[in-house]
Amino acid sequence: MLRVGLTGGLGSGKSTAAHLFAQHGAHIIEADAIGRTMMQPGHVVYDAIVEHFGAGVLLPDGQLDRAALARISFAEGRVEELNAIVHPAVIAEQARLAAEIFARDQNSVVIVESALIFETKYSETAQPNAEVKSDAPWRTRFDCVILITAPDEAKIERYIQRMAAGEPPSADQRAKLTAEARRRLAQQIPDERKAPFCDFVLHNNEMAELERQIDELWPMLWFSSASNHKH
Repeated sequence: MLRVGLTGGLGSGKSTAAHLFAQHGAHIIEADAIGRTMMQPGHVVYDAIVEHFGAGVLLPDGQLDRAALARISFAEGRVEELNAIVHPAVIAEQARLAAEIFARDQNSVVIVESALIFETKYSETAQPNAEVKSDAPWRTRFDCVILITAPDEAKIERYIQRMAAGEPPSADQRAKLTAEARRRLAQQIPDERKAPFCDFVLHNNEMAELERQIDELWPMLWFSSASNHKH
């Protein structure tokens, strides 16, 4: 078994990398998908968010108003209040899902795709961790960590294209999305600070190059998984 953390800043292409790893046989756990599910009505995390931030973060249909929540979190500087509710629950669910997979196949490679492996202050036991360091709690969550990097301008352009949903953005929309992308990137630890703590750094400048790097890395991950099982 091998527990892999796959991370990268906004627009780095970590989801694309996760898809490529899945084609090789890796089991992918998406932190964002878990978070979205937990933020739906009927979940404890949803209830905690509403209790903490108030009814102003709700839409008329009872769903969370993600735009309002993003404004409160980023523009008003309350993102850590939201993280304190969401992150411990998401991390615990990642561990539960990984345990289920390993119970079925001890040679599995489980990859957790998450933008905030280093940024989060929470481990599986929700203990605080103030900054990236070699003995950080994330060390207990993963056997290795892979960082996907890309130039900031490429990250911003990918974010714009994703948010524009395939439609050519207007000049005003592009300006707003660019500003939003820069604001979100500013909330994340720069790649050059994360890279020394990662076991592998893959550069996503173009698709063919990313595919080549993953093709070369996969046999090492699979061998490590089998070796861990034997030990």
